[in-house]
Amino acid sequence: MIIVTGAAGFIGSCFVNKLNNKGIKDIVVVDDFLNPQKNKNLEKKAFYEKIHRDLLFNWLEDNYKDVDFFIHIGARTDTAEFDKSVFDKLNLHYSQSVWNYCISYDIPLIYASSAATYGLGENGYKDDMRLIKKLKPLNPYGESKNDFDKWVIDQEEKPKFWAGLKFFNVYGPNEYHKGRMASVIWHAYQQILDTNKMMLFRSHNPDFEDGKQLRDFIYVKDVVDVIYYLMEKQPKSSIYNLGTGKARTFLDLVNNTFKAMDREPDIEFIDTPEDIRDKYQYFTEASMTKLLNTGYNRPFYSLEEGIEEYVREFLVPGRYF
Repeated sequence: MIIVTGAAGFIGSCFVNKLNNKGIKDIVVVDDFLNPQKNKNLEKKAFYEKIHRDLLFNWLEDNYKDVDFFIHIGARTDTAEFDKSVFDKLNLHYSQSVWNYCISYDIPLIYASSAATYGLGENGYKDDMRLIKKLKPLNPYGESKNDFDKWVIDQEEKPKFWAGLKFFNVYGPNEYHKGRMASVIWHAYQQILDTNKMMLFRSHNPDFEDGKQLRDFIYVKDVVDVIYYLMEKQPKSSIYNLGTGKARTFLDLVNNTFKAMDREPDIEFIDTPEDIRDKYQYFTEASMTKLLNTGYNRPFYSLEEGIEEYVREFLVPGRYF
């Protein structure tokens, strides 16, 4: 039996679909299940049981012998939330409980960290665990993820296998419910649909032209492929980056979204709001050497391939994965 937290969410529901496509239905899906639109992500998916996140640990005490693997993706991901206590409860303390139960019951664990831990990238984007305590996230969300990573590496006792995954800019199907926290591609599609144009932040850094700020965008299908690979192969326990290893510009992203929608590009630039200007990331790119050295060799979707599939096969028809 496989436990998946955040199972009604974006990445979690895509991973449940990945398991179903592999013939695995013995899944315990865990979430708060309060958002009807989010719950649509689980429609037509097969699983064994649905459990509210607050009841999970009681359930585990009675059923731990049946659990083969724990995939902990559930988290509060709102980067605009500044109440640290919310993140302490849902991202730090809850994850610590997951970790300790996995030790007690001898359950292997994969959990979601985030590239938000890297802050402005002062220390680069290498998933070297010796650098984790030097990182300076830009918001309470990133801090909560880094706080858990720091706590993990300090633990003497660890699950028999564990992996933390620093997700970079993930996009793809099943993010309809995320609103402002959805990917730039989702927002670009909606804005182009509504106005026939796209607004991008102007560069306030002389090293970057307008629209040529860079991010490592990764398609959600690649993300769930890597999670499944780590679950099956269980290489060296560690914290791994999960991006493509190739940064792309926002102009690349938007032009490919226009192309996938069969529309001519019409892009305007607006000033980056002053309240976030000094915290704006102009470049992120995952160092992927550590994961690739474990033997992972499946090619990642290019930005062009990912956007074309996402737009035409999912956003246009309103399909779920």
